[in-house]
Amino acid sequence: MNNYVVATIKDWNIAQYNKRTPAYNGNWHLITDKKELTYSHLKHLNPKYIFFPHWSWIVPEEIIHNFNCVCFHMTDLPYGRGGSPMQNLISLGHTTTKLSALKMEESIDTGPIYLKRALSLEGTAQQIFLRCSALTFDMIQFIVNENPEVTPQEGPVTAFSRRNPSQSVIDTNLDLDAIFDHIRMLDADSYPKAYIKHGKYKLEFTNATKNNGALTANIKLTLFE
Repeated sequence: MNNYVVATIKDWNIAQYNKRTPAYNGNWHLITDKKELTYSHLKHLNPKYIFFPHWSWIVPEEIIHNFNCVCFHMTDLPYGRGGSPMQNLISLGHTTTKLSALKMEESIDTGPIYLKRALSLEGTAQQIFLRCSALTFDMIQFIVNENPEVTPQEGPVTAFSRRNPSQSVIDTNLDLDAIFDHIRMLDADSYPKAYIKHGKYKLEFTNATKNNGALTANIKLTLFE
């Protein structure tokens, strides 16, 4: 029976792993700590695939070269290679995207594609991540069952840059629709929330809704550090 590994750090992916993999074919192993992702440990497990749904560290070349490493990127590759794909897509006005499952290479997001699936960008970042997580494990199950061949990425390359926390500040010159998108695209656990600096205070915005030309949201007020 084949062994499989899922390496992830996000609670929503860990929850999906615990819920879904008991019904999947093979023996499944979960890695949530960078220290556990070692060549010696993986060589002992000898997995057919290692899946990386949201992993925040560079995977060592020794692992990439010796195992079938599959990562997931929230764009229709090669469009949108790079960091913060969901926030960059929403900032550009996209309402839908593709989740790409690709074979990991040393270069970021350049590997050939196993499959793509449509993904809505409606709702808060947390809602999108939860939806993406469920879709990711659907795709993992498909790869395990069907062993699809990879195909090279095709089309023009568009690169995204990883966002930094200072970009979470709200530009008050934007219209309400753009401010709404800015708030919701940052509204997820462990992400820096959209904010406005007012004097010595920082006002963070979450749970935004629009109704009749008005925007309402929860506000958290703290001293600006």
